[in-house]
Amino acid sequence: MTQLSEVSTLKSAFVARNTAVTQLTLVLAGTIFLSVMAQIAFPIPGSPVPVTGQTLGVLLLGTAYGAGLGFSTMAFYLLIGILGAPVFASGSHGLERVIGATGGYLVGMLFASLVLGALAGRKWDQKIRTVIPTMIIGSTIVFTFGLIWLQQFSGQSWSWTLEKGLLPFLPGEILKIAIASTALPTLWRFISKRSN
Repeated sequence: MTQLSEVSTLKSAFVARNTAVTQLTLVLAGTIFLSVMAQIAFPIPGSPVPVTGQTLGVLLLGTAYGAGLGFSTMAFYLLIGILGAPVFASGSHGLERVIGATGGYLVGMLFASLVLGALAGRKWDQKIRTVIPTMIIGSTIVFTFGLIWLQQFSGQSWSWTLEKGLLPFLPGEILKIAIASTALPTLWRFISKRSN
């Protein structure tokens, strides 16, 4: 394992050699992970946006992979979904999912993975006091893109958009942030003990 002082992301702590094959393997593994998380989906009555495990997947993956690899993995995930792989929520796929009502959330996840990875590169995912704001920033990016997109796509009022695109998701997001904020520092503590 690489020396702890030499690494800034979980990926670099666990994967010492950074070859093209390694990168491709990680992109494929991350895409499968995001696809599985997307299948944890529950419809919200009256809302075109389901509650999914995707945002938790992005919080964990973007942080663990770092900015470049996290962004590339999320971009690949979106690409194969557009091309027809059933990787989006409830096994859906196609360009209409990315340009439709839920598209802003997906685009938000792409940018969130970049920002989360950049913050992880500054070791913000290693301590509770910095990982919680990191996860809040990531979720905020996803929902900012998602809500603006949903409001423009639907033509509905902002109160409708907030009622259907944000409020039902808040309890789940708090839980996801708590899971990610607990899991990441715990993994870093494990890595620290192994490197001593």
